Amino acid sequence: MVQLSRWKVTLVVLSLLVGLLLAFPNVLTPAQREALPGWMPKQGLNLGLDLQGGSYLLLEVDVPAMRAKRVTNLVEDVRTTLAEQKIPIGSLQREAGGVVVTIGEGAQYDAALTALRNLALTGAPQGQSDRAVTRLSDNRIRFAFTDAALAAMGATAVDQSIEVVRRRIDSTGTKEISITRQGADRIVVQAPGESDPSALERVIGQTAQLTFQMVDVSSTGLADAMAGRVPPDSELLVGEDGTPYLVKKRVLVSGENLTRAGVGSDQNGRPAIDFRFDGQGARRFAEATAQNIGKPFAIILDGKVISAPTIQGAIAGGSGQITGNFTIQSASELVNLLNGGALPAPLKVEERRVVGAELGADAIKAGQVSTAVGAAIIVLFMILSYGFLFGGVSVLGLMLNGILIVAAMSLFQATLTLPGIAGLVLTFAVAVDANVLIYERMRDEARAGRSVIASMDAGFNKAMGTIIDANLTTLVAALIMFAFGAGPVRGFAWTLTIGVFTSMFSSVMVAQVLLGYWLKIAKPKKLPIAE
Repeated sequence: MVQLSRWKVTLVVLSLLVGLLLAFPNVLTPAQREALPGWMPKQGLNLGLDLQGGSYLLLEVDVPAMRAKRVTNLVEDVRTTLAEQKIPIGSLQREAGGVVVTIGEGAQYDAALTALRNLALTGAPQGQSDRAVTRLSDNRIRFAFTDAALAAMGATAVDQSIEVVRRRIDSTGTKEISITRQGADRIVVQAPGESDPSALERVIGQTAQLTFQMVDVSSTGLADAMAGRVPPDSELLVGEDGTPYLVKKRVLVSGENLTRAGVGSDQNGRPAIDFRFDGQGARRFAEATAQNIGKPFAIILDGKVISAPTIQGAIAGGSGQITGNFTIQSASELVNLLNGGALPAPLKVEERRVVGAELGADAIKAGQVSTAVGAAIIVLFMILSYGFLFGGVSVLGLMLNGILIVAAMSLFQATLTLPGIAGLVLTFAVAVDANVLIYERMRDEARAGRSVIASMDAGFNKAMGTIIDANLTTLVAALIMFAFGAGPVRGFAWTLTIGVFTSMFSSVMVAQVLLGYWLKIAKPKKLPIAE
């Protein structure tokens, strides 16, 4: 295994050149990186929150509120479906996961069952509905979400919230955000370099739920609602100027159907928001406006009526404009939120922390010192134990290992944290451990009377199995930490994972190439480390 092979030499040289090229931007200032030629890489290491400073938020997804909203929509779907079939409703009794409806006329019971079963299958893939219809006594029918659907709502809400938060923060221009799930219903947001957590919290926390709903224009509806008698199918909302509106609960079209929003201007030149629906939203909007010509409809954002224009005619084409008392800044912020998507459930801030840049600088300095001290101890140990030749070969492999780790983390834009620096130091120790195994095996073979070449071949061959086993167990441990850990634990695991692959290459391949050249040039009669 110590015979020189052209492919091994080529691989080591190419690895060194590519590693230096990818790691080089880390020694430059941001301005110098931008001045590099276009063909050169410009990405450096990303420093984590504990090194760069920034904001930390622990958010909790309000899953019960999201479930309550889904149940409210389900109740209104039942009310609308039975009304369209002209089936009288005796009463609607809301439950935790659905509603129990009492049919006013017993003769219409079977028709109501059929209508609700069809409603349950609407939009269900291959008949697998998330809603169930159950016969009850006394002309009652239970229409509710299945247990599986209710259980899945929480996980789905957290996953969707993570993606929405990621899009919203990216739209502000913040870089290298870490957004991870914690537990069943919590999200950890770490924003390195973000010095204003209140601004971050404001962007993240807004639900930006846009809905289009009809205004209840019954003669005494608003007056009764103001007196506390709100109709069961309506809700009392207020506009931005405090004007009360009685609005039908049924949502005609929601922000989920938006494909694009942008800042525009109304006929008076004031800032407005232009929007466009997808195909489904365009059809529903056209149908709703065609059926309600001459009636006002409310444009509602986060439970507040922005405007309530009167429908002059069917609005086809799927596009429209929202006018109101917008400024350029408020319209731009709203557009970013709408384009980022609506949160499926409100987010509550459970914890917020700010890491100052000074603390990050101290952490970087401590990490540099610990890395330098660890590397120096390792170099000293290898030189004292195996001499300048064999120890020096290990040191050169260690240097290449460090270059490759920095290059890989720069290439994949991995975030370096303080625990990641600990993983880097551990990787150096593991890297030279492979050389120790190889050298000790060589020493044993030489003391047993074998030749220099035979001793070196045996050292590489017989130690390789142990080296692979040791690195494989380290890799498995790192992958487990990465899969189940969060934040700093993942940073440690990521650095350790990269280090396993680079150390295997640098400690074995580099040693083979350099010691092969030594054998070819020096033609030694005795192994220097045998004594």
